[in-house]
This record gives sequence, structure tokens and C-alpha cells, in this order.
Amino acid sequence: MDAVSRIANANRLVIKIGSALLVDSEGAPARARLAALADDIAVARATGKQVVIVSSGAIALGRKALGLQRSTTLAEKQAAAAAGQARLMGAYEEVFARHNIPVAQALLTPDDTERRRRWLNARATLETLLELGAVPIINENDTVATAEIRYGDNDRLAARAAQMISADVLVLLSDIDGLYERDPRKDASAPFVAEVREITPAIEAMAGDPGALGSGGMRTKIEAAKIATRAGCAVVITKGDEPSPLTRLEGGARATWFLPSATPRAAYKAWIAGSLAPQGALIVDDGAANAVRNGKSLLPAGIVEVRGTFEKGDCVRIVSTSGDEIARGLARYDAADATRIRGMKSTAISEALGYDGGSALVHADDLAQI
Repeated sequence: MDAVSRIANANRLVIKIGSALLVDSEGAPARARLAALADDIAVARATGKQVVIVSSGAIALGRKALGLQRSTTLAEKQAAAAAGQARLMGAYEEVFARHNIPVAQALLTPDDTERRRRWLNARATLETLLELGAVPIINENDTVATAEIRYGDNDRLAARAAQMISADVLVLLSDIDGLYERDPRKDASAPFVAEVREITPAIEAMAGDPGALGSGGMRTKIEAAKIATRAGCAVVITKGDEPSPLTRLEGGARATWFLPSATPRAAYKAWIAGSLAPQGALIVDDGAANAVRNGKSLLPAGIVEVRGTFEKGDCVRIVSTSGDEIARGLARYDAADATRIRGMKSTAISEALGYDGGSALVHADDLAQI
């Protein structure tokens, strides 16, 4: 698939937009630019695409609201984020309301995308919002994150979000139209890099310094591309200060594409099968084993025995009664609850546990055959 058709054929897009594009010189939302972006996303959604936005801008907007010339301490930045996030969401609600598109705020910390239990919960929330027709607006939860655990930029957060929801394309909107071998602001003759199939040390060396207003830069965009392409998601860097970036990309606009070597689904399954250490095992009867081999979810009714100690979101081995490992997957219940509901029909889960975490103990989406 060529780069241009990736946008046309994508079912799920993540768009990252930074402070420099969101906040005007007066410290207010750049409403005209936001409105144009909303128009472009509305066109994409009309073709069946689902769109998630990863947005900076809360701290910059909050500085204006609180009269801070420049927030330097962590406490000041967190205060600015608290004041600015409401203004940021208000601006998004305004521009999307013209298209009758609901927006929803999702504030994440690194733990939400790196600890599997919280990762599953965050993913379920985003998936539900998309199914309900909303545009999730993701930002880092600056009001509670500490200096040690913060992402430090939203490029990497966008890559983690794309990985989390198995996005097809991550669009990084920038003040530059892509990657150059040298900084084009310093060297007008610097060659442009239109496509990257492997992120080598030479590619990494092309990164420039972070921008003035945001905390990102070309270096963090390349680091984001590493994360996303490993998850099977294509990444494109293009100018965000020109109207209709998605439409322009579909029409072949100048941009740098970082191409993955696998699809999001294949990369996710490979991650489950080969990158996670199993924390326990589920012994299943012949009917459940056949269902798993045919790509179906593992239901409690087919569980014969639960072994080991694991939490919700941990990787577990799926083992037949003859001792053969047939698959690995992410458990949607912990070991204690799995033991309580083993052998039961899915309709009995709520009564047995006092809550219903879903009909599957391991969902087909989170299963990788061995």
C-alpha cells in the first residue's frame, strides 16, 4: 500500500496537534485553525473513519487565564493545566458542535498506557467513545503527573494512544512539513525525506532541537514513530498550519511517512505472544480449545482449572487438558475472580462476582495463537 492510500483506507486515525498550532500569540485558542481541523475531521468521519485527537495546549491556555508570564515550577505548570484544560475542551466542543459531533475528554498518565490493567480500562473507554460516535480528546494529566513520570511531550503520548487502540495511521501535525536531512531553517538546501521504512541511527541523527512553545520537536516525533510503527501503525508528519491536513494528505501533500512492517492487529498479536511474560495459565476443555483455535473468545464455561496468580490485564497461557499450550492472551479477570467463575455460563458472572466485567475471560481481540 502506498503512503497516500494509507489515509484513504484507514479506519482509525489518531491526530496529534501541539501548542504552537493551538494557541495564538495572545494566549487564546486559535479558533479558526481549530474550526478548520474540525471541518476536516467531519469529512473523514463521513467516510466511516474513527478519529482520536491528542491535544496539547492546556498549560499555554492556563497561563493566560492565571496571568502567568511563564510557568516554571511543576506546581505552576499543574495549576496552569488545571485552568487551561477546561478552556481547551470548551474550544473543541464549540468547533465540533457545528457538525453535531460530541467530544469527550480523556486525561492519561504514563501508568495508564504502561500498566496493563489500566491500559485495558483506558482502551475500553476509548473504544466505547468511538463506538458511540464521539471524538476523544486526549491530553496528558498534567495536574497529577510528576516531573519524573510525565511523558514530557504529547508526541509519545499520541504514539501510545495509537498503539492502545490499534490505529492505522498516526498524524503528527507540525510547524514543518516533514523530516529533512538537516534543519531547513538553517540550511535551505537540506534534502527532504519523504519515506522512512526503518528508523536507523542515521534517521535519528536528522532530528533537530525542540520547538520554542511546545515541549516536543523532531526528535520526539521520531521517537513516537518508533513506538507506533512497532505497533503496526503508519506515522506521518505534515504541516498543521495549513487547512484540511487529512484531505491534503489523501491528495498527496508533502509529508514524511514512517511505514510499519506489519498491520496493527498482527503487531498486537505478536506483542502478546512474544513480548509478555505469562503470569498464570488457564486449563481449558476440548470445546474451548477448539473455539480458541478458531479465533473465538475464551469463555468461563470452558475453563477447567486456573493456575498461578495474575491480575486483570496480565498475560496468561491457554493450555489444553493434554498439556499443550494453544494460545496466550490478556486476562479480563484476575486469578481469584477467574477461579470463582470457571465453568460458569457468562450470564452467571454478575451474580457470582457482584459485577460484570464482560462475557469473556480472555477476549478474542486479546488472544494470540501459539
